[in-house]
Amino acid sequence: MKVKENIREGVVVISVSGKMMGGPDQQECHNRVKELIEDNLPWVVLDMGKVEWLNSSGLGLLMGCLTSCRNAGGEMVVARAGKKVNSLFMLTQVVKVFDTYESIDEAVEVLKEKKGG
Repeated sequence: MKVKENIREGVVVISVSGKMMGGPDQQECHNRVKELIEDNLPWVVLDMGKVEWLNSSGLGLLMGCLTSCRNAGGEMVVARAGKKVNSLFMLTQVVKVFDTYESIDEAVEVLKEKKGG
C-alpha cells in the first residue's frame, strides 16, 4: 500500500493505492492520521481511487482512522472507492458508517462546510 497526502484549504487528502491488507504500512497510515490530528488537521478525505482490494485489517484501519478523526472533533470521508471496495462496504455495512463521494473535490467541499469554512 502506498500513501500520499496533500492539504486543500484545511482538509487533508490522503491518497492510498494498492491493497490494504494489514501490516506495517497500515499502522504507519494510522500513525500519520494521528500526527495530522495533533497538528489540528482532523478533517480527512481518504482517496481510495487506486485501492485494488482491502480485507478485514484494511477495514480496521479505516475504522481506527475515522474514530481518531471524530474523537478530535473532525471527520473522515471516503472518495473514489472502486466497484470492489464499494461492494465490500455494502456487504459489511461499512457504508452506514462512512460518507462516500464520487470525487475528491466534492468530498473536500463537504468537509470544508462541516468544519465551518
